[in-house]
Amino acid sequence: MAKLNVNGRVLDVEVDPDTPLLWAIREQIGLTGTKYGCGVAQCGACTVHVDGAAVRSCATPVSAYTEEQRIVTIEGLSPDGTHPVQVAWAALDVPQCGYCQSGMIMAAAALLAQNAKPSDAEVRSEITNICRCGTYNRVLAGVQRAAGGNTAGG
Repeated sequence: MAKLNVNGRVLDVEVDPDTPLLWAIREQIGLTGTKYGCGVAQCGACTVHVDGAAVRSCATPVSAYTEEQRIVTIEGLSPDGTHPVQVAWAALDVPQCGYCQSGMIMAAAALLAQNAKPSDAEVRSEITNICRCGTYNRVLAGVQRAAGGNTAGG
């Protein structure tokens, strides 16, 4: 049994301590917006926030987290879809297939929380999530639009 603070609710989760956070979120808690991609923390589809930082949830066991740590999934970022990153994503049609987008949005939101006006180079450096469809230029435009900067591409 583990206690996790997910989207503002402390939950008792019946899971083996070695289970990756991703699977506790998806299978035990039932929040399926966080996606499985690679299982080795490379692609970023599983990105969530832990105390505001972007974390790849597929590679860290539940036992690494305490109930004091605030875990936020895509469902908790903005229940009504009005987070500036979500608004920019919709306005610019950022996703193509959309599979990686919850992780991309979480990575972008964490970056903007740390750096409200990132340069294009900083966005490219900090958001290392993989998009099989290759929508990287739209991701960059979406981050800049959410930051109130360059809206190229839309």
